[in-house]
Amino acid sequence: MPHGYGVSGPAKVDPALARSLGFPKLSYAAVERERRWLCAGVPRDQIRETFVIEDLYVSGSRLRLRDMRPTHGGPALLRLTRKADVDSRTRLITTIYLPETEFEMLAASLNGARISKLRHRLHAPPGVSFSVDEFRDALAGLFLAEAEFDTDEALAAFQGPSFAIREVTDDVEYTGASLARQGRPT
Repeated sequence: MPHGYGVSGPAKVDPALARSLGFPKLSYAAVERERRWLCAGVPRDQIRETFVIEDLYVSGSRLRLRDMRPTHGGPALLRLTRKADVDSRTRLITTIYLPETEFEMLAASLNGARISKLRHRLHAPPGVSFSVDEFRDALAGLFLAEAEFDTDEALAAFQGPSFAIREVTDDVEYTGASLARQGRPT
């Protein structure tokens, strides 16, 4: 998702913890607040836009190279991102947007685990970004809803989607890196 959408500044993150996670200057990091739910499918009547996402989780690192393209056409969002968990619902994130040539150079030279999905952004209340990821290839049939929040209060107050099977926010097996590296959870 574009940087700044569902992401806010580094309020309430201990600077010493941030340094230990590899973020020595909080002014260059954003705080991502997120919850996830396992779902049986996508509520197609709630979709406002869809993207094709191809991720490369770089081996031996917290880096992710993402190619995100709107299905309706338009420019791709190509970026290199580094994330580190503060806890299961909060992480520090920094992103570099790349031109196609630099993205292709990195994609050809980096090793890692790949994952492919459709991200369906749904209509959501102000301060919340809500989507359902429809996984492809080896993970076909897996659907995860994800909500990102501007504030800790919005994160805590949000009621899970009515179409969810169960919340998996605290289950590390349902993170993108784990799904790419270990596959479908048992």
